Amino acid sequence: MANKLEATVERWVFNSRWLLAPFFIGLLLAIALLLAKFVQAFWRLLFGVVTHQLSDSDMIIDILTLVDGALIGVLLLIIAFSGYENFVSKISTGDHEDRPAWMGKVGFSDLKIKLMGAIVAISAVELLKAFINVEEFSPQVLRWKVIIHLTFVVSGVLFAATDRLTEHKGSH
Repeated sequence: MANKLEATVERWVFNSRWLLAPFFIGLLLAIALLLAKFVQAFWRLLFGVVTHQLSDSDMIIDILTLVDGALIGVLLLIIAFSGYENFVSKISTGDHEDRPAWMGKVGFSDLKIKLMGAIVAISAVELLKAFINVEEFSPQVLRWKVIIHLTFVVSGVLFAATDRLTEHKGSH
């Protein structure tokens, strides 16, 4: 009786991983929403360039906004793919020629590093946008943007160092 109960509980615990699937589907849907915003920003940029109503600095900021959107999209995709594969189920694509090389190889530790790298890149783009429009920000706001960015950079380095130490410790 106890073994049957234990097996039932373990089956329920194991199958509970499927409760995470809607989160990853939600991230994929968020990419579609991000794409809609990306298209809007692209058309605004195109219209501004064609009609000569866009200054050089505004064009650079609009392009950086597109880069920001692309980075966030990639980040969401990596989290959705690797999170699903690590915690829910393997994605069966066979030997499809378009299967990304990193699929199935990104563990939780790798995911943290990729996440921090993407956050640092997004923060850098936002900081660059602020510096291009420096006249729109008070010195205090710019200072906080730099402090926040440096916090992300230091956090990323500490994550990488911790992972490296843990990796070396596990191999001995």
